[in-house]
Amino acid sequence: MRKRTLFDGEVHVHYGQLYVESWGEPIRAGFDAAFAGQENGLCGGALPGGLYLLTGLHTGDIGFTVELHEREPDLSDEWEDVVEASFRPVSPQVLLEQWAAEAAWDLDLAQIDYRVRYCGIGMDEGNSLDTRFADEPQVERHLLQFWPAPSAKDQVVRRTSEIAEYWHQHAQQLPPPPSPEEVAEAARLARLAHERAAEEEDRRAEEWAWYGRLPSEHLKRVAGNVSGMVRLDRLLVDEVDGATPELQREIARWAARRAYTLAGLADLDWVAPALDALDSGSPLPSPFDDWDTVWERLFSDPRVPTTTVTSINGPWDNMSQQAMAVPALFGAVEDDPLQAVLDALYAAAATFGGDYPALFEEVRTVFPSIVEAAK
Repeated sequence: MRKRTLFDGEVHVHYGQLYVESWGEPIRAGFDAAFAGQENGLCGGALPGGLYLLTGLHTGDIGFTVELHEREPDLSDEWEDVVEASFRPVSPQVLLEQWAAEAAWDLDLAQIDYRVRYCGIGMDEGNSLDTRFADEPQVERHLLQFWPAPSAKDQVVRRTSEIAEYWHQHAQQLPPPPSPEEVAEAARLARLAHERAAEEEDRRAEEWAWYGRLPSEHLKRVAGNVSGMVRLDRLLVDEVDGATPELQREIARWAARRAYTLAGLADLDWVAPALDALDSGSPLPSPFDDWDTVWERLFSDPRVPTTTVTSINGPWDNMSQQAMAVPALFGAVEDDPLQAVLDALYAAAATFGGDYPALFEEVRTVFPSIVEAAK
């Protein structure tokens, strides 16, 4: 194969532009970038995988031929303006495209290095005409030739038309393209900016999830009813988080006893020993050594009061106050002192029902040091 014609016919130009593209992003998005560092201003090949082609005619049809050669072809004398550049497709599909991609033709080029020769005739005539209508004769033609060759600097081979010279001078006045080091640094800075933006977005999302106050690392890891307490009193969560483990244990014991007292359970003969064990740091006695047994005892003992409260997280006004209190004692003995105080306080709040803010004010009154430490 010495020569293969890939396209031969008329193409429609808008704004005096055509494109050869081998990827999804249009090269038309970067005119100056396509010609940066070049001598010629007709065939922009500075962007990988694309060619930015200029014509004299602003709008209308021009003659256009694309050829693929085995080696560098001879240059005919008929062409008035001739430039060369290098090109390598970055995807298997290479298209000749009109402006806005309203029409495209497959050029069937391999993903190898090519030398490109872009030839034109009648560019000044096309520029003077500006717009060619369908019933007017063709005034401008172009030839685009490809052949395998190593990448090399672009060049102006032949210059004749005034419009081509205008674009050559424009290209030569453009700032030089960034060096590989500058490209790498720009990519690094862009990556850092992206990472910082992602971190800031994560921080805002976390702040929103924690009701406007970022949690401590310990608080992030706490299980149990921390989220419930955050919804009830975000500031109190930080106040008890800032307390010492010993004070957290003390508040947890106080909250459990306060809940059981309010629910009328504290003086029952099977409950009182458990509260005393909690105060002394001893293991909880039966029946509080088994979750299910406690509930069976609660609902089978006729001495257990049957008062109700309004739920703290819903519209129900018939919640068993005694059932709300039971988890406070189990929460108060959790291994992590912070989880213990938060779980005990949440159960105590549920025992208070809709009046839970009064409980939290009691906590701050009985343990004022937590308020001072949080300031």
